[in-house]
Amino acid sequence: MTKLLAFKSSLGSLLLCCFFSLLWVVSDCTTTSDPSASATPTSTASTTKTTPLDPKEFKRVGQTETSITLQWEQVGDIRDYILAYDEKEINIPSSAGNVTHTESGLTSGTSYNFWLFAVLDDVRSSGVNLTAVTVPLDPKQFKRVGENETSITLQWEQVEDYNYTLVFNESEINFTLSSGTLPHTISGLTSATNYSFSLFTVFDYVRSRGVNITAVTAPPDPKQFKRVGQNETSITLQWEQVGNIQYILTYDEKKINITLSEGTVTHTESDLTSGTSYNFIIFAVFGDARSSGVNLTAVTAPLHPENFTDISQNETSITLQWKQVRDISDYILVYAENETKINSSEGIVTHTVPNLSSGTQYNFAVFALFDYARSSGVDLTAATVPPTVDSVEVKQRYETNITLEWKNPNTAWNYLLDINGNGSIIIPHKPIETVSYTVRDLEPGTMYAFSVTTKFTGLVSAPHKTLTVTTIDCDSIKWHVTNSSIQGTVEGLFSEAKATNTSQTHSSPGGTNVMFTGLYPGATYEISLVYMSSKKFDQCRNKPLVTILPPNLQAYCEFSNAGYSTRLVWNQPDGVWETVQVNMTGETHLVKGNNTELIITGLQPAKTYQVSLASLSKTERSSEPFAFSCATDPRVVIGGSVFAVLLFALLVLVAAFILLKRPDIIRKKFFIGDSKLPDKKGKGISKAKFPDHFFQLGLDENRGFSKEYEDLAPVGTDQTRKAATQPENKGKNRYTNVLPYDWCRVKLMTSAPRDDLDYINASYMPGYNSNREYIAAQGPVSSTVKDFWKMIWEQKVKGIVMVTNCTENGRAKCEQYWPEERKIYGELLVTLRSEQQKPTWTLREFTVKDTNTSEEHTVKHFHFTAWPDHGVPLGTEDLIQFRGLVREHMESEANNAPTVVHCSAGVGRTGTIIALDVLLQQLQKEQIVDIKSFVHKMRLNRPYMVQTESQYVFLHQCIMDSLQSNESPEDNIYENVVIYENATALQQLH
Repeated sequence: MTKLLAFKSSLGSLLLCCFFSLLWVVSDCTTTSDPSASATPTSTASTTKTTPLDPKEFKRVGQTETSITLQWEQVGDIRDYILAYDEKEINIPSSAGNVTHTESGLTSGTSYNFWLFAVLDDVRSSGVNLTAVTVPLDPKQFKRVGENETSITLQWEQVEDYNYTLVFNESEINFTLSSGTLPHTISGLTSATNYSFSLFTVFDYVRSRGVNITAVTAPPDPKQFKRVGQNETSITLQWEQVGNIQYILTYDEKKINITLSEGTVTHTESDLTSGTSYNFIIFAVFGDARSSGVNLTAVTAPLHPENFTDISQNETSITLQWKQVRDISDYILVYAENETKINSSEGIVTHTVPNLSSGTQYNFAVFALFDYARSSGVDLTAATVPPTVDSVEVKQRYETNITLEWKNPNTAWNYLLDINGNGSIIIPHKPIETVSYTVRDLEPGTMYAFSVTTKFTGLVSAPHKTLTVTTIDCDSIKWHVTNSSIQGTVEGLFSEAKATNTSQTHSSPGGTNVMFTGLYPGATYEISLVYMSSKKFDQCRNKPLVTILPPNLQAYCEFSNAGYSTRLVWNQPDGVWETVQVNMTGETHLVKGNNTELIITGLQPAKTYQVSLASLSKTERSSEPFAFSCATDPRVVIGGSVFAVLLFALLVLVAAFILLKRPDIIRKKFFIGDSKLPDKKGKGISKAKFPDHFFQLGLDENRGFSKEYEDLAPVGTDQTRKAATQPENKGKNRYTNVLPYDWCRVKLMTSAPRDDLDYINASYMPGYNSNREYIAAQGPVSSTVKDFWKMIWEQKVKGIVMVTNCTENGRAKCEQYWPEERKIYGELLVTLRSEQQKPTWTLREFTVKDTNTSEEHTVKHFHFTAWPDHGVPLGTEDLIQFRGLVREHMESEANNAPTVVHCSAGVGRTGTIIALDVLLQQLQKEQIVDIKSFVHKMRLNRPYMVQTESQYVFLHQCIMDSLQSNESPEDNIYENVVIYENATALQQLH
């Protein structure tokens, strides 16, 4: 319609223009036809009007949707103009200059053809023509109807059939569109960016004013959107953020706005339902635009199972049980790095875990499983039943105790030991491979049933049962002998008794009375008792040797040497004897071997002597000595008397010479040789007075201790040490100044009595019960290790006390003389059976076996490791406890055999521990203690015993601490003060 109106207006303007042109031509022709008119005007010419000139610079200077503003230059002084368009004429008066005229009330988006005439005296100029258009209307409903990361879709309603221009980012896009509403998508944009769009309607050369909108592109979707954790009521999500973007998380018709900074975003959504699947969508938001969104399905963990417990177990399996979680049927059981998936829809889930190790504690955890999510889990500790002990070995049988031994494959196990069904003894777990337990206070010769059960966390194995019998104290049996029989009364179980010598064996059935008859006179028989049950038990640990009476002899005498001597002759009856004892003239003569005669000199002629004759075998003599009278030759009486006087004088001179030149021989013969040492007895200090005595010795910077110790310095030093100083033996001594005295040194058994073959640096030492209760020895050097074990075997030693370390302060103090497992030393095989390590001592047990005879002994090794050389331990408690272990072993196992004690030199620490053992016994049994006297006694047997003054003080401190530990707090207030006063002195000495 608008175009039709414009066409009509143009046609009218064209017709008007043709009319005025024709009029101008006719007028021009009339004028020129009259050539004279121009020269001589007439009265007619004076009334003719001149046509004015057209306006110049006629142009459009502006327009709106309803107006067009026109402008031209005024023609001369013409003030009137006519503007014509669309069959309209508008008279426009004007002042001088440029004329501006706005024609309003027009139609928007319309083209107008304007004619402008200058009018002078009602005469118009020929006119100038101008076509101008009004501004079209702006588009309607301009809006964003969509977007993604790289495009925005716009839409508007078209106005007529106009063209359009879209301006954004300094770019213009021109559209030619038909009428209607069309979307248009702008592509190639940047994500998450704000864009300003301006849309103009274009008609001819004119744009509308334009409409503006702002639109944004969608941001990119979050990256790495994933689940990073969950529990029963929450799920934790994570994604990578790009720029300062907001996010919207949706699930279950819920929308959560999340505003975060750059980086990795972690968000936990709480208050969820356990064991439930959730579909999450995460959108990035920029302005009012969302990203396309990323989906993720995640689940919350289910609730953990309840009532998780173990309901049964055996050696290789454990049965577990728990309550099902709602409708969850999948579970995971975790133990010992194993995971087992279990499917069960039962209300109570029961599962047995097989192929477990017996006697082992396991940590179980059970999880409910929903999809991929586990519950938080429930823990349970349960154990399998321990195994039955493989075997119980009877290692030692004694009269009142039995030592049992079994393997300990797991150091966490305890054991229950039942004896004859009288209740169990609990043996706690220890870090040892072999359990050794001694049952004490038993009856000799009695059968005992032992049951050993393994116990672990309240669970017990099936018992292992064994039967054994205690031995009989065969040494205490009193045997009554004749020259053909042995009879004795035996208390205890045995099936058969045997008496054996080198050529024959005699038997006696079991019972109280034992009788062997038909024996060989004077022979020595080894007595053995045997009990036969499921196996054979030797009932005598030490088989007694019983010698029966030797045969009776008959004899006569013959003249000899003119009456000054006589020749005794006796017979040789069947039997065994070692010596014939002849008594004559108050003198006893011993004849060794199988000799059948003896010449006795120094008699008087012509006299009768009473003679008795008896055979001796070991300690036994014939039952009836043979007595008779023997007359000497009566001749040469006077000569014999003179000879006797001269002989007596000679004997007196020899005795006097020995007494003057070697008095030590007499002393050793009558005192030392019989172990009757003259105790340098001081006055024993009573238990009650000892604290004050200790206090007095410590006054004036230990003056009393120093004085007593100095008094002991020369004791025993004048005794001979010939064997130790022989050239062949010097290399066997660790120190050149610590050498054993000849009279009390330990001698090794040899085929020949030679000092270089029987020498070892060791001395017999007195104890509380006997003069040979200990052997004090140096720590073996490499060349004497075999000799050391030979001494252990020959002396029947049951215990070794070691109070040194093999290496101290980088110096060798003692050769390691024991094996790590087993080793042969000479003819002896030594095997390490067990080792228990404590903070300050180590206990070992060895078996020593003679490879020639297969005889075997057990030796306990007590090793105190916290005693510095030439010093004392840091405290007394550990050493006193250690001594208690040694004393207990000596009283139960030693059987009168000596206990070997050694350090490095075998005098300092060795003397201190021996003295401590003896003095504590004296204190217990006599309620007195005499330290100085006993150290004096030890130094008579071995030099330097208790080598330093600090060790001497330490002995006193041990006695003090022993007194204190046995008294109530009220009783020992004074003792505490004394100990405190002497602590500084002891520390200085140490």
